[in-house]
Amino acid sequence: MLKLSEIWVYPVKSLGGIQLQKAKVTDRGLELDRRWLLVDESGRFLSQREYPVLALFCQEIVNDFLRITHRVNLESLDIPLHPVFSNDKSKIKVTVWEDTIDAFEVSSNTSDWFSKFLGFSVQLVYMPDKSERKLDPDYAITGNEINSFSDAYPFLIIGQASLDDLNGRLEVKVPMNRFRPNFVFANGDPFEEDNWRDFKIGNVSFVGVKPCDRCVMTTVDQDKGVISGKDPLKTLAKYRNFGNKVLFGQNVIGLELGTVMVGDTVRILSFRK
Repeated sequence: MLKLSEIWVYPVKSLGGIQLQKAKVTDRGLELDRRWLLVDESGRFLSQREYPVLALFCQEIVNDFLRITHRVNLESLDIPLHPVFSNDKSKIKVTVWEDTIDAFEVSSNTSDWFSKFLGFSVQLVYMPDKSERKLDPDYAITGNEINSFSDAYPFLIIGQASLDDLNGRLEVKVPMNRFRPNFVFANGDPFEEDNWRDFKIGNVSFVGVKPCDRCVMTTVDQDKGVISGKDPLKTLAKYRNFGNKVLFGQNVIGLELGTVMVGDTVRILSFRK
């Protein structure tokens, strides 16, 4: 029997993740997941692909605030979990890959705090509820699905057996946080999630739409904020290369709202053709 073993959210995209025991499934991903984003002066998103030091910012939920702490300097910053912005004129345009999205700067002081650590000017922005970023229509189910600031899809699921298979081929094992999933499940076979279509976690329905192609970000040591070498990407490329894409994990869309909890049963209803 497949069981949900881990739940992760990444409130500020590309910073350290937060492990949860339960989470709400919203119309654009897990609650709080990737609703904040760091952008440069042109409004383009930052990620660990170009800036592995972003991993040094840890995140935790403290009462009604998101607390961000720099792992080395140990300085912390608290921002409201549910910010309110009164003036639509202060919206700015930001970009994630090819998408242009309306967002609000959290505050100039918050942006200055991040700029100090990164050594160049950045802004921390928030995606309001009115900002609806549509999914790629080639993979959408109804055509109305929306996303947060994640790369392309609201959820990512990976089987623990898939990571165990990979680690059995590596000289130095890597933790699951290299792959930044939202859901991890226990039991089952390595890479079986590749072929899932309709499935449920507890009572909440999901659809697997596309295996996730991986990049250099998997080589970033999440504890040190540095690229640790060519693995695990190099090893994955030897046996998980499909059409010149290295695949690991499954991108997922949610079909309904609800709550998922660690320990929930994962039930597979149909498979991708």
